[in-house]
Amino acid sequence: MSELMGKTALITGAGRGIGKEIARALGKSGANLIISDIAADFANQAASELNDAGIKTLAVVGDISKAGDVETLFKTANETFGGVDILVNNAGITRDNLLARMDEKDWDLVLSVNLKGAFLCTKAASRGMMKKRYGRIVNISSVVGIMGNAGQANYSASKAGLIGLTKSAAKELAGRNITVNAVAPGYIATDMTQNLPEEAKAKFLQSVPLGRPGTPEDIAGVVLFLVSDAASYITGQVIHIDGGMLM
Repeated sequence: MSELMGKTALITGAGRGIGKEIARALGKSGANLIISDIAADFANQAASELNDAGIKTLAVVGDISKAGDVETLFKTANETFGGVDILVNNAGITRDNLLARMDEKDWDLVLSVNLKGAFLCTKAASRGMMKKRYGRIVNISSVVGIMGNAGQANYSASKAGLIGLTKSAAKELAGRNITVNAVAPGYIATDMTQNLPEEAKAKFLQSVPLGRPGTPEDIAGVVLFLVSDAASYITGQVIHIDGGMLM
């Protein structure tokens, strides 16, 4: 329960879903939390729940695709908790359509939030981590960033880009005792996947040997491991959390 005591974790897109569950897992292990989300209602509600559970949590509302908002986010983290030890780049959006019908604005928006946002946050976090000679960064990619998916060219490209960012940052930061890893969730039961047609859900499950969708807790448990001392010799890796989908 005290594995992360004294550490501060910043999780983007933590107002609900997987991000919120990751925040809860890290907070239960002793970390102070900064949860970032573009939706004020979700961010404040999540922070309230976590604070009520005895976890020191601060919500910061902003758009991580904008450099000014990221600067404010990390300034707040520094002023409140003295810096960031753990960064989880979880924020992500979808704007699905077939490639031939996809609007340029939907391509730009998804890449801006999912990939540029992670770049801006990693750049900001790494400065303080290098001074401390300690840091843990986890990027939430996706199995579609590895295998692609029809109707998700923008989302798949952004998640593939996160894998390249992970490996490059891992090589650059390893000398300062900073690990950078990614997890690639498969079909996870969240608000986002809940809205899929039943036919699409059934098709996904047919490709999962374990025969069930994953849960946000499944993702949070692996992230908790990657930011713990037990994973101090793991960097530049992509861990599939997909029930065997890509096996």
